[in-house]
Amino acid sequence: MNLEELLYAETHEWVHVVEDNGEKIATVGISAFAVEQLTDLVFMELPQVGTAVEAGNEFGEVESVKAVSPLYSPVSGEIVETNLSLPDNLQTLGEDPYEAGWIIKIKLANEFDLSSLLDHESYQRQCAEEG
Repeated sequence: MNLEELLYAETHEWVHVVEDNGEKIATVGISAFAVEQLTDLVFMELPQVGTAVEAGNEFGEVESVKAVSPLYSPVSGEIVETNLSLPDNLQTLGEDPYEAGWIIKIKLANEFDLSSLLDHESYQRQCAEEG
């Protein structure tokens, strides 16, 4: 996956949108920066397929040895798939956060506007500022 094509939420979730049979499907994960900040991951809670999500709202959580961090949906729509192998293989997030480490897939709500998300360059600036 070309990381420069991804969009990012300020809360460190990434989004890759594709058209599938006339519907926009957003694959969502957490960035390598977020995984690095969380360090040793021990637990992940995923939502059910069919759950409606709103941009900016929690859809699950990831727990490390030092903290529990909510996962926020960067887009609005309906969850159509979850990466069921992740909770038992959390090391995948550190090894391959942008391919095998995807978390959920969301069918975008028709009216959802992606312009509120950061492009790759803007996200890199944000990460540099957070250090």
